Amino acid sequence: MSAEVCRETAEHPRLLKLSSALFYAGSSFLITVVNKTVLTSFRFPSYLFLGIGQMITTIVVLYLAKKSNTVKFPDFDRSVVLKMFPLPLLYVGNHVTGLASTKKLSLPMFTVLRKFTILMTMILEAYLLRKTFSRRIICSVVTIVFGAMVAASSDLAFDVEAYTFILLNDAFTAATGVYTKKKLGDQSLGKYGVLFYNALIIVLPTLLASAFTGDLHKALSFEDWSDVAFISCFLLSCFMGFVLMYSIVLCSYYNSALTTTVVGALKNVAVAYIGIFVGGDYMFSWINFLGLSICMSGGLVYSYLTFNSSQPPGNKAEGTQEQKILIPEDLSRKD
Repeated sequence: MSAEVCRETAEHPRLLKLSSALFYAGSSFLITVVNKTVLTSFRFPSYLFLGIGQMITTIVVLYLAKKSNTVKFPDFDRSVVLKMFPLPLLYVGNHVTGLASTKKLSLPMFTVLRKFTILMTMILEAYLLRKTFSRRIICSVVTIVFGAMVAASSDLAFDVEAYTFILLNDAFTAATGVYTKKKLGDQSLGKYGVLFYNALIIVLPTLLASAFTGDLHKALSFEDWSDVAFISCFLLSCFMGFVLMYSIVLCSYYNSALTTTVVGALKNVAVAYIGIFVGGDYMFSWINFLGLSICMSGGLVYSYLTFNSSQPPGNKAEGTQEQKILIPEDLSRKD
């Protein structure tokens, strides 16, 4: 499976790879700012309800597109659930922990700690797909993680709960990326089928969980539902949730899970520095700023090495010595 995925990735034109990556970077940047505005500036009490709105928007948009023959994907049957598993569960974890950490962390610290997703994705691809990585790429990842640790060490707004959410979000994001790439190899579902059924399968359980925990009541009782500015930001967040998920699927389809993660890191270069001035909850310190700079420098080098490699990311890079991570054969993924 891994060799097949790498071969398919290599066959896509460079323009499609780059344009899908830029689309994902822009979408990720915009939704981070919009979500931060809804959850922090307007103090909306339910990140879970916001996630439900994004799921419903995805379902409605793709359903209408299917009915108008704009996109095509198979009709629902029982086999779809088995084909999608465990992606919906990973998506729920990724979505909930992502929104929770967005609410609880300042934008710069959110983007810094998200760098651990790169390391987790690399480890997961090595473990499941038995991929290998060049020494230069490994060194750039170490630089990214080191910078993240330096920046986080001086976080004057340290919050154990917030840090737990963001690290869980890193793990869910890495797993979601790898499994999304795997599911995209199923031609019977296609890009739009994966996106539509992923949202359809999880929206009802998420809604029930929201109602059971009282989260739904808090969201519906929010006092600013009559505020046009809040409603506009909320609806924009819902729509951007769909755009983000589509951009992730598109980027994963034309690239690899690791490349998609790298693009997210590169996007964070802009988000982190802009977040120093936007959001109002960043507490400046020179150590934190130094860590940010180290982290972002590593991200830029990593992105340069990834997009300038003549072979798929995660395999041999030109003129570099390969570093292998050995996994026992009986523990590796069997396709």
